[in-house]
Amino acid sequence: MLAFTDAFNRNDLNAVMTYFEPDALYVTFDGKQCRGLAEVRAAFEAQFRGDFGTMRFLTEDLVVDVPAGKVVLRWRCQHEVSLTGGPKQLLYRLLYGRDFGWYGLDVFHWVDGRVREKRTYSQAGLPLVRRGKP
Repeated sequence: MLAFTDAFNRNDLNAVMTYFEPDALYVTFDGKQCRGLAEVRAAFEAQFRGDFGTMRFLTEDLVVDVPAGKVVLRWRCQHEVSLTGGPKQLLYRLLYGRDFGWYGLDVFHWVDGRVREKRTYSQAGLPLVRRGKP
C-alpha cells in the first residue's frame, strides 16, 4: 500500500497504473465512476500533468484487512502552487496561497496485490482547504 502512495508522491503515473487491475473501478471524490485502465488513467492525468501544482499525499491513518483484501487510507493532499504554473495554479495561489492541503480517504479493494476498486471521499462537496503546510 505504501509503495502505491509513494508512486503518487513521485508523480509517476505509469507506476501508479501498474497497481490497477485491467477492469478496476475508481470512484472520484465527486462521484464520477471510471472503469478500466484507460478511464482510470484519464482521471489522474491532470494531477500528474501538474495542473494543481505539486501534490503529495501524506498518510495520516492506514487500516489494512489482509484476509478481506481491504484498505482504508486517510490522507492530507498537500499542494504547492506557483505563479507561473498556468491558470489553475494561479487561481489556487490567489485563493489559498502557495501551500495548502485538504483531507480525504480512500477505500480500496485489493485482489492479488492489485487494486480492484478505489473509492475516494473528501470531507465536503468541495475539499476543505487549509492554508500552509501541516
